[in-house]
Amino acid sequence: MSDQQPPQFEDLPTPPKKSMQDLVSWHQQAKFRTFKLRQTARQTNSPQDDWPQAEPLYPPVDIEAGPRWQWNLITGVNIASLLLIVVSTLVIVGATAYAWIAVQLPPAEELRSRSLQFATTQILDREGNLLWEIIDPTGGRRTNITLDRISPHLINATLATEDRFFYLNVGVDPIAIMRATFTNLSEKEIVSGASTITQQLARNVFLTPKERTDRSFSRKLREAVLAMEINRRYTKDQILETYFNQIYYGNHSYGVEAAAQTYFGKSARDLTLPEAAMLAGLPQSPAIYDPYHNPEGAKGRQQVVLGLMVEAGYITLAQAREAAATPVTFRDLNFPLEAPHFVTLVREELEQNVPATYIYQAGLRVYTTLDASMQAAAEQAVERRVAELASRHVTNGALIAMDPATGHILALVGSRDFRDETIDGQVNIVTSLRQPASTIKPLTYLAAFERLGWTPSSLLWDVPVEYPDENGNVYRPRNVDGQFHGPVTVRTALANSYNIPAIKTLEAVKISALKEMAYRLGISTLNREDYGLPLALGSGEVSLLEMTNAYQAIANQGVLLQPTTILKITDNFGREIEPLRHPSRRALNEAHAYLMTDILADNQARTPEFDPDRILQISRPAAVKTGTTNDFRDSWTIGYTPDIVTGSGSAMPIISRWTASMG
Repeated sequence: MSDQQPPQFEDLPTPPKKSMQDLVSWHQQAKFRTFKLRQTARQTNSPQDDWPQAEPLYPPVDIEAGPRWQWNLITGVNIASLLLIVVSTLVIVGATAYAWIAVQLPPAEELRSRSLQFATTQILDREGNLLWEIIDPTGGRRTNITLDRISPHLINATLATEDRFFYLNVGVDPIAIMRATFTNLSEKEIVSGASTITQQLARNVFLTPKERTDRSFSRKLREAVLAMEINRRYTKDQILETYFNQIYYGNHSYGVEAAAQTYFGKSARDLTLPEAAMLAGLPQSPAIYDPYHNPEGAKGRQQVVLGLMVEAGYITLAQAREAAATPVTFRDLNFPLEAPHFVTLVREELEQNVPATYIYQAGLRVYTTLDASMQAAAEQAVERRVAELASRHVTNGALIAMDPATGHILALVGSRDFRDETIDGQVNIVTSLRQPASTIKPLTYLAAFERLGWTPSSLLWDVPVEYPDENGNVYRPRNVDGQFHGPVTVRTALANSYNIPAIKTLEAVKISALKEMAYRLGISTLNREDYGLPLALGSGEVSLLEMTNAYQAIANQGVLLQPTTILKITDNFGREIEPLRHPSRRALNEAHAYLMTDILADNQARTPEFDPDRILQISRPAAVKTGTTNDFRDSWTIGYTPDIVTGSGSAMPIISRWTASMG
């Protein structure tokens, strides 16, 4: 090792006490001197520990007070430049990241098309009153409505609860985000989301179910970008309207209209302040705040919402206290199905005309033919008549009313009580196959009018008659009154429902003619090959619906119409789907239909068998025919005027010949 000593710090000049420029110059000189000293030390093989430091610690410098403004100006410019560079870089990086994320996300323009892809189909009566909703088993109830059809109370309660600055923010709330970020960093996990209404909508519409449960920062970032894009492309009212139709309120209710109907049995536009506050508190946790299972929790949540409304300035403290003290009545979740058997027919007709996916997803409005007042009267008539015949063990009844000029079903009662299992109440007697008894006789005589040229004045003999079969049995028809009436006209025989003349008429016209006439009048079930002459008395099975519709053709001057339950169908936007086609065809000669009506409306002609003061006579001329099965199991009455055709039936073990009137 060389004996030469390494250079010392004393070789460095003393820092100047002058201007900032002098100081900077001295720093440069000092750095160069340090470099030279280290180089010399290396050349002399001095121990490395004795080398001068590459960046020596300079002693404090006392800069003169005079030129201080020069230092501030230069420093300020440097700092401003640095900040500008940093901010510009952040903006560029942020914009690039925003664009990179946005381009990978679904287009915000698809907000509405990507909203819930189902809406409940509503079945309405002819006046637009709700009868029932067809609910997608994989979804729930949902009805789209516009923002102006939502109660202002609910709008205010929702804004106060979910996003107070909705109309001011850009889709995200920066203050709320900073607050949530601080909380999340403190807890070292995401415990607060600070989601705006727009973010909630973006999450529910554009993210998959798996992504919605992801609590990562990347998911929140994607959600925020989507929210800002939605906010940029849609108006606030459009966003809010979509949100109200999208959000889940529990109990299979999606959207405010379905929720209002489910919980309160009313439209969203009619919600009161207490009801609105209760509803607005549900989306945060529908299961926890379910008023049916946790009424106390729901009430507490309602009070929180009312408090938030006071803070936001939507209501006063006095109004909040009054609303909190007002009891809220909830609708029974098992609310009754209106006109249940009629609704079943509507669904059957709907499925014949509309694809199943439309029924569950398109939010159809099905305006039906049902007349609410007539339906109520029909239900009362069935209930009253069954009660009157209770002593004869009558247990059930049914009724259908149609417009003979259109085929529209105006009222339909399929059983006395839909929920009564002891009478099989869910079985629709109107559509069930049963023996029509004497109500089929007019069809036999119509076949004779057509095939044999008979008239109401044609003569028949009501005398004992026997019909042996190949097995040695003998069929001896009898009249209900047990008498034989000798020579009678067709008018008298049919008006009094004599059996023997009807048997002889069928014998003359042949069974095939009666089956063909029944088929032509819309009866589809008389298709067996083993019918005998008792078919003239109703031994075959038909439905009350089809038999009543056959009488509709007689009442409509021989023109048969298809029974229909639907007036029109509109989609979720009020646009009518292609009108339903209800074909009509002439089934009877107009003169024959007139003659039959004249017989069935002849009260004097039926006087021998039916007391004219009994219930078969009403305040105006009406055609009517009754029928009772041999075992008294069923009794039917079918009648009509130019305005209505009605078929009614009672199910019982015993029944008199004076059956239920035509309602």
